[in-house]
This record gives sequence, structure tokens and C-alpha cells, in this order.
Amino acid sequence: MKKTLLAVAVVLATSTAMAQTSDTLKKIKDTGAVTMGVRESSGALSYTLGDGKFVGYHVEICQKVLADVQKQLGLAKLDIKYQPVTSQNRIPLTQNGTVDIECGSTTNNAARQKDVSFAVTTFVEEVRIAVKANSGITSIAQLNGKKVATTTGTTSVQTLRRNERATGVNFDEVFGKDHADSFLLLESGRADAFVMDGAILAGNIAKAKNPADFKIVGEVLSVEPIAIMMRKDDPAFKKAVDDSLKAMMKSGDMAKLWTKWFEQPIAPSNTTVGMPVNENTKAAWANPNDKPMEDYAKK
Repeated sequence: MKKTLLAVAVVLATSTAMAQTSDTLKKIKDTGAVTMGVRESSGALSYTLGDGKFVGYHVEICQKVLADVQKQLGLAKLDIKYQPVTSQNRIPLTQNGTVDIECGSTTNNAARQKDVSFAVTTFVEEVRIAVKANSGITSIAQLNGKKVATTTGTTSVQTLRRNERATGVNFDEVFGKDHADSFLLLESGRADAFVMDGAILAGNIAKAKNPADFKIVGEVLSVEPIAIMMRKDDPAFKKAVDDSLKAMMKSGDMAKLWTKWFEQPIAPSNTTVGMPVNENTKAAWANPNDKPMEDYAKK
């Protein structure tokens, strides 16, 4: 009997803990604080200026979302804490409550939807290849026998492997711990190409010592919806986030943020990424949805 009661107590305690973790709005209201997951080198989407300061398209979008959440909860003040995450730890840190809202460069796909929840898509990415401008490489078929960099824990690794099998191209994969590290592999000559989201490639090229030394080439390897990530099974928080994003899309504020971060000079080097919004992203703003990347592959 004691064992049964103990087992029941454990189940109840676990259920209560899970309920508290999944009620993000209550957590924010009770603490007056929220933790935003951010990236240190995800191009103009999310990056650091040093000294704990993070900026970018997704960072600013999330700041606006959280301002709306603050208003909804009637909080006089909301303390936003910034937690750097990597491609490898962003999902576990969201699941365990360390991060309340992840605002980096995460692809919404069917596998991840089993573990976390995604807001409506804010950017539809195209995975491409970055190379040195004088390399002569213009397509994935020319990567045979080459060293190709990508970032550990990203979907581009899977994309790379699928393309390798499909085309019979044999290349060696080298992995960077984050996007800046992967770009450094290309910049230093330890890799012949870097396969990643186009915005991340463009952002890292813009921040390079000599941006003209690099170019983005080849076919689009995959089309991926990039979205803000949250804990699973928290419909109230997801609705609050989605409602804020939809309002930004409808008002044109999201398009203005795109122009600010991708088509105008940005800190710290005052360089321009130079990437106009693509048609898939415009379509996602016109008809907000949280469809995974597999739905884009069916088109």
C-alpha cells in the first residue's frame, strides 16, 4: 500500500511539475521574467554584439512579441533574460524550461514537432552553398572529393547526406560547433564549401574581413520554414505568440523588420547582408501557418 501511495505521489508531483512548466504565461506573470533563447552567430536572424547583447531579425520580433505578452498579463515590467543556445542544445533547453521562447534560426520539421511547438513561420529559408569566390565551384556536383563544412545539430547535415546519396557525389563532412566556427573552416581553407541556410551564409559573409572573397552558389538544396520555438502542449502561450506575430504580418511591421536587418547596414561592422525577402516568405506572411518543412517538399 505504501509503495502504491508513493507511486501515486510521484506521478502527481511529476504531473504538477509538467503542468507548471507548460503554463508559460503563468510562469511569466508569477516571476515577472522570461528567458529568450538566442544564437551567437545565426547571421542577421540572431547574433551577439558582445557583453551579453543580442540582436537580429528574430530577436527583435521576439522582443515585440514579449512586449505584447507583458501587456496581455498587465505587468508593469518584464525582465527579459537572454540565454545563448546552440544547434545541439536548443531543443532540450526549451523542453526543460531553461528557455521559454527560442528566437534563433530553427527549422520547423515533423520530427521536431513531436518534441516542441512552433509559432507561425516568420521566414522561409533556402539552403545553399557558400564557397570562396575564386574556387570555381558553382554546384553541389562539383563538391566531389572536397571538404564540406556544416554546423553540428542542424538540418543541413541531413540535407547534405540526402544530396550525397542522390547525386553520387562523395565529399568529406567537417563540422563546426556553431555557424561562426563553420564559416571559419571555409575562410581558413580547412573546408572548400559551407552548406547552410542562405541567410546565415549571407550574414557571415557580410561580417567577413573581405566579403568579396566569398559567394553563395548552386541550386537550392531545400526549402525550410524557420520559426520561433516554444515548449509543447502550451496552447495559451502559443496563441499569445501567434496573435502577436500575425498582427506584425498584417500591419507590415514584419516586412519593415526584414528590411532593417537584411537590406540595410547593421552593427557591428555597418555592412549590409543584401538579401531581399523571397516569395515563399511573403506567402507565409500573407497566410500565417505553422506547417513543417515536409509540407514545402510536397509542392
